[in-house]
Amino acid sequence: MMKTALALAGLGLLTACSVGPDYETPTMDIPAVYKEAKAQDGWKQGQPLDHMDRGAWWAVYDDPVLDALARQVEVSNQTLKASEAAYRQAVAVIQAARASYFPTLTFTPSVTRSQGSSASSGGSSSSAPISRPPVRTTYDVGGNASWDIDVWGRIRRTVEADTASAQASAGDLAAAKLSAQATLVTSYFQLRVADELKRLLDASAAAYAQSLQITRNQYASGVASRADVVQAETQLKSTQAQAINVGVTRAKLEHAIAVLIGKAPAEFAIAPAKLATNVPEMPSGVPSALLERRPDIAAAERRVAAANAQIGVQVAAFYPDLTLSGALSYAGTSTTGLIQTAHRVWSVGPALSQILFDGGLRSAQVEEARANWEQSTATYRQTVLTAFQQVEDQLAALDVLKRQADVQDEAVRSAQEAEKLVLNQYKAGTVAYTNVVTVQTAALANEQNALTILENRLLASVSLIQALGGGWEASQLPAEPQDDEFAVKVSAP
Repeated sequence: MMKTALALAGLGLLTACSVGPDYETPTMDIPAVYKEAKAQDGWKQGQPLDHMDRGAWWAVYDDPVLDALARQVEVSNQTLKASEAAYRQAVAVIQAARASYFPTLTFTPSVTRSQGSSASSGGSSSSAPISRPPVRTTYDVGGNASWDIDVWGRIRRTVEADTASAQASAGDLAAAKLSAQATLVTSYFQLRVADELKRLLDASAAAYAQSLQITRNQYASGVASRADVVQAETQLKSTQAQAINVGVTRAKLEHAIAVLIGKAPAEFAIAPAKLATNVPEMPSGVPSALLERRPDIAAAERRVAAANAQIGVQVAAFYPDLTLSGALSYAGTSTTGLIQTAHRVWSVGPALSQILFDGGLRSAQVEEARANWEQSTATYRQTVLTAFQQVEDQLAALDVLKRQADVQDEAVRSAQEAEKLVLNQYKAGTVAYTNVVTVQTAALANEQNALTILENRLLASVSLIQALGGGWEASQLPAEPQDDEFAVKVSAP
């Protein structure tokens, strides 16, 4: 028993060894603050969206309709359903790899019937029937066991790689969910802008209709010319045509939202409503926090870890493979008393295999694994740099658009004032109708510009939230992925 204990202890020490490099997170040069945040006076530094529910990042816009729509993305979007299935597939790969930790047992019962050939008659001419030996039935009950001893950590490195790959798949799922939600929020705001544009054009058309009536009255009394009436009619019809054309854009956006929430466009509609003009002010946080906030960065980092573990898997192939196998069976001609010592046959023993020559295959596989690790590392670093760029872009966009909106609001007020003054002058007969057309066109154009700037500000705010990770954190990645853990529950439409 002492020898057995020592042998098991030695085997345990051997299996504690794992060849290949241990994983270290790739390093990055990270700035202390964002360039665009630093350039803006009074920009608040802090953790992005920490005061909110991590999932409902769109709640900052305080729109009940948007909130109801965005929540349906997680349960009905078919793209997310595909990503969730990919995650469950990755978890199943881990479970398959972990099965190699344990011995394989097989049960092999069998029943064999046999009969030998008859004895030679020696050329006798006797007509006596030839006797045949009896049919022999043999029963065999037994099994085999085989255990691949993970001396060099090949199995452990495989599980490590598969676990990291599953975590990367979980990150991909979170990134896909964030992208789908951001696309829906963007489409929703564009739809509401279309509603506002339709309302603006309808109001302008109503004002132009009043101007047309005034012009017709003046024409009837001989004050205005027929050309003034034609100009007024042209302006009215052109604006009405623009209002009708908005319906095309709105319909396409409504259809896109329907698909995002897993519904057929024919079964979905959004009633027109006013656009919420609140553009939230969101702290950007510090650049180092971005590494923990973006699911795509977390997924890229986990792929580096998986590639690192694969190097160990390939290096382990240079070392001998130790397998412990055994067999036990009971054989006899009757099932009665078959399981007895007299009928038992057993065997047990280790087997060691070592590849002596493979034409450089293993060396090539190690080099392939190392190159894959270098590729994954470069991809990770590029993902981080792209994330920094996206945040900087949206910070700059929000700052510039805010200043542009302030100036544009002044332009709208001036254009509206000019429209009132010139229209009064036309009624008094001091200016031609072309002046009225000019100022009304300018007023409408400036209001449309203001609406476009508001749309761009809202979309930039959505893009900034998405660039910051939407409140997601790397701690949400499952440490030990399970089939029922982390997976988004997606229902069929």
